[in-house]
Amino acid sequence: MCNRIIIILLILGISGQSSAQDNLLDSLDTDTNATTVWPSFKGLQIVSLQSTKMVGQGDLYFVVSHRFGSLKDGINTFFGLDNATTKLGFIYGIKNWVSIGISRHTLNKTYELAFKYRLINQNENSLISLVGYNTIQISSQLDKDVYPQLSFQNRLSYTSQVLISRSLSKALTIEVIVSYIHKNVYDPIIENQKQFSIGGGGRFKLSKRLSVNAEYMYSNKPSFYRNPLSLGLDIETGGHVFQLLFTNSQGMTESSYLTNAAGDWGNGDVYFGFNLYRVF
Repeated sequence: MCNRIIIILLILGISGQSSAQDNLLDSLDTDTNATTVWPSFKGLQIVSLQSTKMVGQGDLYFVVSHRFGSLKDGINTFFGLDNATTKLGFIYGIKNWVSIGISRHTLNKTYELAFKYRLINQNENSLISLVGYNTIQISSQLDKDVYPQLSFQNRLSYTSQVLISRSLSKALTIEVIVSYIHKNVYDPIIENQKQFSIGGGGRFKLSKRLSVNAEYMYSNKPSFYRNPLSLGLDIETGGHVFQLLFTNSQGMTESSYLTNAAGDWGNGDVYFGFNLYRVF
């Protein structure tokens, strides 16, 4: 218990062995070594936002995500396929209740370090699951030729999130998310240095292998950007969880996804993409 408290404090401070493939089907709808009232999320993300599902102790996940260009551009960009952005990363379960992740995003050439930790799990004694999520993003795209006084600290941005979910039935799980983002370098004309957002999403299970997901976040952003809205389909394929999605935000780090959503669903300015998880 003491070690758990120490790790949580360390994680909060920075922001302000493997599973076999044939066992994956049994673990997709439940948190490892945790008793839940009903199954919750299949994937570690609802669509782009984090879900309350945790990586099991000793499990290593390989993550591949793509967000293509806007469908609105039509055949000129082959409906966005010419303008793809990519995220590659790994997530490791230190304990059943805490994991660490590292990833690299082609958009803005960003590196990300992430910590996810469960504080409460829904069971017979608790109505909800409560999870914390903290990230540090490092933008390697910033250039000293443009910013002569650029330091390493200027490249950093931070995200802190509280995730609260409840499985209402075998088919339906909902989640509320409160988020805070701080950027060391920002454009004050089009964005805020500090941004709060609140929203959430949910998952509706269609079958053992399929579910539909949705998420939306509202924030105190300038009018230049829009609030992110995303729809997705989870497909379980044996050794993989495959998520197909449509979103108005091309970014895949929390700071980019939540603060720089440029697409407009009403005008068909939407990005197609997917998330793919492989567990070892």
